[in-house]
Amino acid sequence: MPQGLVTVAYIGATILFILALGGLSHPETARRGNLYGMTGMGIALLATLFGVVTDNYVMLLAALAIGATIGLVLAKRVQMTQMPELVAILHSLVGMAAVFVGFASFSDPNVHFIGVEKTIHDIEIYLGVLIGAVTFAGSVIAFGKLSGKIGGNPMLLPGRHWLNLGLLLMTIWICGVFVEQSAAGDGLFPLLIMTLIALAYGVHMVMAIGGADMPVVVSMLNSYSGWAASATGFMLGNDLLIVTGALVGSSGAILSFIMCRAMNRKFIAVIAGGFGTTSGSGSGGGAEVDQGDVMPIDAAETAELLKNAKEVMIIPGYGMAVAHAQHIVHEITRKLRDSGVNVRFGIHPVAGRMPGHMNVLLAEAKLPYDIVFEMDEINDDFPKVDVTVVIGANDVVNPSALTDPDSPIAGMPVLECWKSGTTIVLKRSMATGYAGVQNPLFFLENTRMLFGDARESLDRVLADL
Repeated sequence: MPQGLVTVAYIGATILFILALGGLSHPETARRGNLYGMTGMGIALLATLFGVVTDNYVMLLAALAIGATIGLVLAKRVQMTQMPELVAILHSLVGMAAVFVGFASFSDPNVHFIGVEKTIHDIEIYLGVLIGAVTFAGSVIAFGKLSGKIGGNPMLLPGRHWLNLGLLLMTIWICGVFVEQSAAGDGLFPLLIMTLIALAYGVHMVMAIGGADMPVVVSMLNSYSGWAASATGFMLGNDLLIVTGALVGSSGAILSFIMCRAMNRKFIAVIAGGFGTTSGSGSGGGAEVDQGDVMPIDAAETAELLKNAKEVMIIPGYGMAVAHAQHIVHEITRKLRDSGVNVRFGIHPVAGRMPGHMNVLLAEAKLPYDIVFEMDEINDDFPKVDVTVVIGANDVVNPSALTDPDSPIAGMPVLECWKSGTTIVLKRSMATGYAGVQNPLFFLENTRMLFGDARESLDRVLADL
């Protein structure tokens, strides 16, 4: 393939990637955005395969076949509840690729640079491996936390900020050593040392972040994976990889900033130390604190309250995803709306385990987009709501975020559902949420607890309706 045609294909792919990001900004256009992205990636792969690669086609095609097979199998088998874990582990693969490409580029005997070009290339390698190693290690820990293999409570080491600063200064110093030794024909040892430090930092960074901030971590790691891909593009001299990585890195950083602002968090603070604490710390933390008795309710009473309401707000959480209850929620919503009840959905920015998790689930159940609202759009409407139904959410409806300055989630804006006439909370038990914080909402006079599996409970509610 002529080089000019490759350039045109890369420009076309870049335009499609930009259109994909634009499409993904709204649920109604997200499907089209995905199609743009897949088409762009297909064009990029074909242009690279037939216009850039000149040897080892058998190995490359075998790798493509293996990767495509794994991708198809994962796409068919992974449940919606496992999407956050899948996203995290895919980020780790991007980081790992950047590390491998960095070491391969450093060891390539066919690459010959001198003078300033040699220094620039070495710095590209160093930064690529650094970002890739941090992304890989952080994403693996995020996968462990999201899948429950690692506890959601943060590991807050004494002097952790000084530790982070020390690691940063050490990597800067090692960079100088690496560039100096690489110019003399060596440099492998400092590159290996830096890789180990970066892996340690990636582990420490995510381990120090509490469960309530994990959606921000997933978004942040998405940004890191983009910058790792961009660094890989610099090492390989591939313009499309540079641009694509920069698009992913910048959009992920913007999303992380928006989410931190929505949570009243400082982005640097989340990275440096995280939030959240163990279930026993702070006045809002312990599950063992006695706050009174809860008032249970059954499915028939819930159905009666919903039938007699004029305004109903539904707040979905991770428990809805676990119970696969989104489709039955859609049926209940349709029944109520047919009866003249105004039903709306309130979505917190960090509901679930990754950005947009609840929106994806509701879209999968084909709920109308025009009745799904973000927290900022509907929080002032709760005093006018007759019944609020909280399905498996905990931390995002916790009033202690506003009333308890010692709470691990203090300052985080939440959905103020307790201001509605009646709040019905669907939960399996009185266990704390992912942030390990007890919720005073459950003990309020106008709160009723519908215990059990969310799908089974809602099935009974639908039957009674």
